[in-house]
Amino acid sequence: MIVTGCISADHRRGGTFLAQIKKAAVIGAGVMGAAIAGHLANAGIRTLLLDIVPREVNEKEQVKGLTLEDPAVRNRFARMGRERLLKEKPAPLFHKSMMDRIEIGNLEDDLERLSEVDWVIEAVVENLKIKQDLFSRIEGVWNPGTIISSNTSGISIHDMVQGRSEEFRAHFLGTHFFNPPRYMKLLELIPTADTKDELVQEMKAFAEGRLGKGVVLAKDTPNFIANRIGVYGLAVTFWKMLEENLGPDEVDAVTGRAMGRPKSATFRTLDLVGLDTFIHVSDNVRENVEDPEEKKAFEVPALLQEMVDNGWLGSKSGQGFFKKVKGEKGSEIYSLDPQTKEYRPRKKLKAPSLEMAKRAKSMKEQLRALVYADDAAGRLAWFITKKVLLYSAARIPEIADDIESVDKAMRWGFNWDLGPFEVWDTIGVEKSVAKMKEEGESIPPLVEELLASGARSFYEKSPESVKAFHLGGQFQEVDEHPKEIHLSRLKEQGKVIKSNRGASLVDIGDDVLCLEFHSPKNAIAADIIQMIHAGVQEVSRNWRGLVIGNQGSTFCVGANLMMILMEAQDQNWPELDLMIRQFQKAMGALRAVGKPVVAAPFNMALGGGVEVSLPADRIQASAETYMGLVETGVGLIPGGGGNKEMLLRWTEGVDPKDSIGLQNRVNKVFETIAMAKVSTSAVEAKDYRFLRDGIDGITMNQDHLLYDAKQQVLALGAAGYRAPEPRKIPVVGETGFNTLKLGAYGLLQSGYISEHDYKIATKLAYVLAGGNLPEGALVDEQYLLDIEREAFLSLAGEPKSQMRMQHMLTKNKPLRN
Repeated sequence: MIVTGCISADHRRGGTFLAQIKKAAVIGAGVMGAAIAGHLANAGIRTLLLDIVPREVNEKEQVKGLTLEDPAVRNRFARMGRERLLKEKPAPLFHKSMMDRIEIGNLEDDLERLSEVDWVIEAVVENLKIKQDLFSRIEGVWNPGTIISSNTSGISIHDMVQGRSEEFRAHFLGTHFFNPPRYMKLLELIPTADTKDELVQEMKAFAEGRLGKGVVLAKDTPNFIANRIGVYGLAVTFWKMLEENLGPDEVDAVTGRAMGRPKSATFRTLDLVGLDTFIHVSDNVRENVEDPEEKKAFEVPALLQEMVDNGWLGSKSGQGFFKKVKGEKGSEIYSLDPQTKEYRPRKKLKAPSLEMAKRAKSMKEQLRALVYADDAAGRLAWFITKKVLLYSAARIPEIADDIESVDKAMRWGFNWDLGPFEVWDTIGVEKSVAKMKEEGESIPPLVEELLASGARSFYEKSPESVKAFHLGGQFQEVDEHPKEIHLSRLKEQGKVIKSNRGASLVDIGDDVLCLEFHSPKNAIAADIIQMIHAGVQEVSRNWRGLVIGNQGSTFCVGANLMMILMEAQDQNWPELDLMIRQFQKAMGALRAVGKPVVAAPFNMALGGGVEVSLPADRIQASAETYMGLVETGVGLIPGGGGNKEMLLRWTEGVDPKDSIGLQNRVNKVFETIAMAKVSTSAVEAKDYRFLRDGIDGITMNQDHLLYDAKQQVLALGAAGYRAPEPRKIPVVGETGFNTLKLGAYGLLQSGYISEHDYKIATKLAYVLAGGNLPEGALVDEQYLLDIEREAFLSLAGEPKSQMRMQHMLTKNKPLRN
C-alpha cells in the first residue's frame, strides 16, 4: 500500500482541477526527463514518456533492417531513456517493476495522446524558442483543465507560454525537480501571474503527499531560489580559491561537513553536477540580472572555461577538479592544481579551527568555532558564509517572499544542514553583522530591519511553534504541514512519559504512544530493551497503541556491536545470554501487548532494526527504507527473533506436507539472511517479506511517517484489534538442513565463500531447518528462539567472528575472512 496524500479538489475535464493525478506525460527522455518519469512511476502514476523522432537510422537498426518508419526507430530516444532507468546508480526506480508503468512514444505519432493524461511535464532542451514551439503544439491537442508544467532550471516560466490562450496559461506553472528526482527532496513550484491560485496550492499538496517532495514556492526569476543562491555560493568559493592560491581539495576540506554542507563540499559537487552544466546555469543568471556587481559574481573564470574546452567536465568525462589515477598501490584520487593545471595527490588544509569543529558537540559550537577562527580555514569559511548570507538576504523579496522558503530550498535542494538564515541565527546575527560592517560590507534592508525591531534572530522558537521574521518587520508563524509530528517539540512540551539514555516514550496525541530510540545511531542496547518492556506495560494499561519510530538520521543500525564484542572477548557468556533472552522477550512482548503496534522504519533499518519491526502488527515504512538482516557480515546470525519472524512470514499458508513448497520457502529465508540482503527501497523490501504486500504501508514523504503510522494504530483499534495468536511453524528438519548445507558447501567449493562463511551458513541452516527434527514437524516459536540464541552465542565465541566485529567497528565495512 502506498499512502498517497492526493490533492483534494474536484477536477473535471474542461473545469477546475484533478481529484487525483492518475496519468502523466513527460516530454523529453533525457537524463532528467526519464528520471522524472521514473519517480512518477514510483508514486504509482502511469506515465507516457515522449521524445522526438530520430532523423536517421543508427548502425544497429540498419543491421536489423529497420527504417525510419518502424516504431522501434521512431521511439528510440524514449526507449533509451526508459531503459537507462535500470542501469543508473543510484537507482531512479524503487523497483524494476515500476518500469511497467512507463509507456514510450514520440512527438509525431503520439502527441494526441496528451489528451489522455492529467499532467504534462516538459523536460526538453533549455532553449526558450524550442519550448515555446512545443507548448504551441501541445495546446493543439490539450484537453482544457489538464495541468501543464515545465521542468526548466531557470528559463522564464512567463515567457514560455507567451501567445498561448488564457485558459492554457491559467493551468501552467514551473515544476523544477532536483536531480536525481527520487532522492532530492526539493521541488520548486513557480507560478506566473496567470496561474490559478487553486492549482498552485493543490499541486503543492499533491507533490508533498504523493511524490514525497518538500515544496517551496519560487518567483519567476533567473534560476529561481536554490540554484540562484547555490550557484552564487559555488562561484564565490571558486574565485576565493584562486585568490588564496588554494587547491580544490584544500577548499573542500573546509566547505563540506565542517560547514554543515554535504561531504561532496564544493569541487566534488561541481564534478558531480558537470562543469558545463555549472557554466550554463551561471550564464543564465549573468545574462538576466541587471546589477553589475551580481553580473560580475557570475562571470565564468578562465580556468573553468579552459577545463570545459578541454573536455574536463567532471565525473561524466572521468576528470574535472579530481581525477582517478592508477598507480602501484592501485587507484588513487588526484586533485587539480589550479596554478599548473596538472593533477597531484590530494592534500587537506590543516588548521586548528577544523579540529575544533570536529570536536564540537552541536552545530552552533561547530560553526562558531570555524567562522570566527583566525586561521586559513576560518578565514575561508567566514568569507564564503558572509557572502552567501548577504546575497541571500539581498535577494528577498526578489526570489521569495519569506526566509523559510530560502532556508528550505537550500536544505532540500543542496543538502545543507542549515539554510542561510538558520546559519545566521546559529553564528549570531548581531556579532556577524558587526564584523561584516567592520569589513565594509553593505547590510541588506531585511537584516537592518530585523535588528531595528529589537529582534536578535530570524527565527523565534517555542515548544508550541516556530515563527520566522517576515517582510514588514514582524514574526509570523511558519507554515507547517498538518501531517508533521515533531518529537523534539513534543518533548519540550512535557509529553515524555518515561525516558532513559537510549529511548523515550512520547505522547504523540490521540492516546497513542511513540517509542523513540535516541542512542548513537539508534543501536539497541540494554537501555532500549528496558524501555521496550516499559512501553509494553504502559501501553497495555493506558494507551490505544504504540508507534515505534524516531526522527534521527537513521531508524536503527542494529544491536550495540561494541557491547556484544566486549562481552564475547571477556567470555561473559551468562551476561550475553541474558541480553539476547531479554531482547527476544521484548520482541515477544511487542507481539502480545494486546494493543496495536506499528513500526515506522526509515533510512537504514538493519539487523536489530529489522527485528524490532517484524513483530509489529503493521509496518509503515518510509519509501526510502533499506532493510536487511545483515548479521552474517559481522560473523553472527540474527539473535533477536529475526530468523523465527522470517520463517513465520515465509511459511504462512504453506502445507507442512508439501515438502518441496516448504523447502523452497525456507531456501528463500536462508538466501536472504545468509547473503545479508538489503532492500534498496521499501518497495523492494516486499520481495524479501520484510514488508508484507497488502498489509504494511509505504509513506512517500518521510516527514509524514509518524503521522501515517499513528493513523494505522488508530485504524487497527477502530476495527476491533485483537493480538495475534501464537502459531506453530512447519520446519524442513534434518532433511532440509542437509539441503541448505549442501548448497552452502557448493559455494565453498567454488570459492565464492570462505571457510568461516560456511561455518556461519551451517549454523544459520540448522536454525532455519528447525534442527534435527523430521521434515514437516510443527514447532512453537520459543523452540526456534532457543536454538537461534544458542547459535548466536556459539558464533560470538568464534575468533574469526570477533575479528569481523572489530573490523566493522573500526573500518565501518565488512571483513571477509
